[in-house]
Amino acid sequence: MTILLYDLAGADPAVRFSPNCWRVRMALLHKALDFETVPWRFTDKEAIAFSGQGAVPVIQDGAKVVHDSLAIAQHLEQAYGDEPTLFGGPAGEALTTFVRHWTLSILHPGVSKLILLDLFDALDERDKPYFRETREARFGAPLEQVADPSASSLEAFRGSLQPLRNTLREQPFLGGQSPLFPDYIVFGAFQWARAVSPLELLDADDPVYAWRERLLDSHDGAARQAPVHRPQRMTS
Repeated sequence: MTILLYDLAGADPAVRFSPNCWRVRMALLHKALDFETVPWRFTDKEAIAFSGQGAVPVIQDGAKVVHDSLAIAQHLEQAYGDEPTLFGGPAGEALTTFVRHWTLSILHPGVSKLILLDLFDALDERDKPYFRETREARFGAPLEQVADPSASSLEAFRGSLQPLRNTLREQPFLGGQSPLFPDYIVFGAFQWARAVSPLELLDADDPVYAWRERLLDSHDGAARQAPVHRPQRMTS
């Protein structure tokens, strides 16, 4: 049976930008499972009311409904244990907790600051008032004051990647010789930016850039081939 993934979409339903949804999409590809994506937007709360909450990712796997990217990955690992592992065992699953918290506390805020206005531009018009209201309440300031795609902000973001950079100098993936779910957690943040913004987050000689390229090419290039949005303010 085909798994359904409810996946955050922009004004163009083909543009999928959620870092959390990209984690799940890469996990499904890693497991070589049949799945379809259902485009979902911030204001489509009723479409996933069956899941008991109001955010994606959500999957329907037969009668099983799972939300939250880590819980979904854990479900896939348990339900499809004969397919390639996402964690490499209990120790890898435990270490995934650290990668997840580092990504949420360091990587996501850094990316968000750089791409915020490009992300807003990519949203469906129905979602823009909701996004502005909820994010400005979270940030305590207008989006335009929070966003900072300046050279100095980009330099600071690149500096924050040093632990990741040092690791990837010594091995091709966070999972070692092949990617595991921690790779997909981090990769989701870079695919988030790639989907909505022309800003290049990484220098071409950065080990993190080479790692991202390997993941873009993985699974028959599914992530590389994904449609992207380019802000109209950049092309006018």
